[in-house]
Formats: sequence, structure tokens, C-alpha cells
Amino acid sequence: MDFYIQKLEKLYSENAEAEYAKWSKKYMRNQFDFLGIRTPIRRNLTKQFLKEYGLPSKEELETVILTLWEKPEREYQKAALDILEKTKKNLTPDDMRWLVSLLKSKSWWDTIDVLSPHIMGYIFLQYPHLIPLYPDQWIEDDYIWLQRSAILYQLYYKEHVNEKRLYDYILRQAHSNEFFVQKAIGWVLREYAKTNASSVQLFVSQNQLKPLSKREALKHLS
Repeated sequence: MDFYIQKLEKLYSENAEAEYAKWSKKYMRNQFDFLGIRTPIRRNLTKQFLKEYGLPSKEELETVILTLWEKPEREYQKAALDILEKTKKNLTPDDMRWLVSLLKSKSWWDTIDVLSPHIMGYIFLQYPHLIPLYPDQWIEDDYIWLQRSAILYQLYYKEHVNEKRLYDYILRQAHSNEFFVQKAIGWVLREYAKTNASSVQLFVSQNQLKPLSKREALKHLS
């Protein structure tokens, strides 16, 4: 796997932009270093890389993802997420141990908002017995990124949303003063309103939500 990672590093480094790296770091509040690769370019590079070297095998996946996650530049975490998206059908409950570590490490909206609805959301649809063990616990965790993960895992479930659980999670954190929690509440309600607008309108009217959450939830409803 060293060869595999080194080839990706070489490809990315050849396309780095120092000035864009500075801008990206500032945009992300100086929390992460960047190579400076614009998103469309990075996606094309990753596509090119995977076409040439393929996806990691199931046995190699954890090592590849965790190795990329440990690298200081944010583009490598994005590459890890791209690879996870393409291999998520091979994930099983046994992978939750290391997948959860991704939620807890280098956490910010740009990783959580892929991991929760796209990766965790997929796993929980396939293995619903995991829900009490993970998001049911995350919603009460002190770590805001686990709270956000719990709220967002059903983001794209549409008619498969467990409405009772979704609303319960929201009410448990409706008092939160954390911007990213309030925003997640508004986002998931706005998305669910595309499937069940009347339910969302009723829920918002009957419950005390933070102004940001309420505004986001009703953004596209009359």
C-alpha cells in the first residue's frame, strides 16, 4: 500500500497551488493544511488515479483510508472520502470501529457532511440494528460533530426516514447554541420537507427551535 499512497501523493503534489493552499487554509479557519488543489481538479485527479491503480481491496481498505486520514493536508482526507464512497457497498458492521474514528478525528463540516449521510447513512440502512449502538448514542455525546452526525445520517433517506427518531434527535439538541448543530437541524428538516412538507411545517410550528434552525427548515416552504 505504500506504493499506492505514494503514487497519489505524487499526483496531488504535481498539481498543488501555493496561493490556493493559503486561501483554503484561511477559509477553514486555519485548522488544516492544504496542498492547494481546487475541488474539480482534485476530483478529476482522483478519478484518473483510481482508473490507473484501482480501488483498494476490502482487506486493504482500512489501511489506505486511515493512512490518508493521518496526512496533514486536507486533500488527502477528501481522497479518502472519495474512495469510501466508491467502496461503501463492501462495508460491514465490523468496519464501524475504524469508521467512527473518522468522525472523531480532524472533524469539521466538510468531512462530517460526507461521512454521516453518505457513508453512515448507507450502513445504517443496510444494518439497522446498529442504530441504537451509534447515532442513538451520538445525539447525547458532548462532541458536537457526533451530534451533527446523528442528525444528518438520515439526510437523504426521503420516504425511508424514521420520522419519530429524526424528530426525537432534533428535540434533544434543539436548545444547542452550537452553530453547526443548529444548521444541521435546519438542513435535515429542509431536506425532509421535500418528502413530507406538511409534517415538517407542523413540527416546526409546534416546537421551540433556534431561529437559525427554523429559518433553514422553512427556507423553501411558503
